[in-house]
Amino acid sequence: MSVELMVWDEPAPISRDQARAAYLEVKKTEPVTGQLPDLAKELPGLVTVYQDQVLVTMDLDAMDEMSGQVFTLARAHGVACYDPQRDLVHNVAPLGVYEGMQLHTGDGLIVTDPDLGLVRDVLATLSPQNPFVALVNFGRHFIQVSPGYELEYKEKGLIRTEVAELDEVQRAFQEYATGERGFLGRHEWTA
Repeated sequence: MSVELMVWDEPAPISRDQARAAYLEVKKTEPVTGQLPDLAKELPGLVTVYQDQVLVTMDLDAMDEMSGQVFTLARAHGVACYDPQRDLVHNVAPLGVYEGMQLHTGDGLIVTDPDLGLVRDVLATLSPQNPFVALVNFGRHFIQVSPGYELEYKEKGLIRTEVAELDEVQRAFQEYATGERGFLGRHEWTA
């Protein structure tokens, strides 16, 4: 079984709905032949070029590793990337304040310097198939959540709290990624 990612230049951040629509439109068209764009030459997997989009096809077994490579190259080239399997779009911006921050999920997604929209959207995928989401600044601090919205934060020591709504989890992750710590004062935490 194979999976796909689509990369293309997008002038402003777009929603998952817009990215999904762009992907579905591309799938209705025929690939172009000829000279490969520079980005396409660097991408792993089977690369298919359409008008302004590049489709990367990879084996399911290699998805996690190769997706990470595609996300990194997309970020370096300043282009958007859509993951139709997870229905997630990786925009170029806006980013958090911690260079090198990583987004990890329980279903194997790892993204360095994720955009804030991706972080918000990934949090909505918490489920038994995706049992955690974490933002990690290695060697400094992290925030993570599991289904049922048990929120954990570690800087000097690990503390936990239960949060009732996804909106509050998304707000806490947004604050963490942007260097704010309002979420620490809004909840009662235990060690």
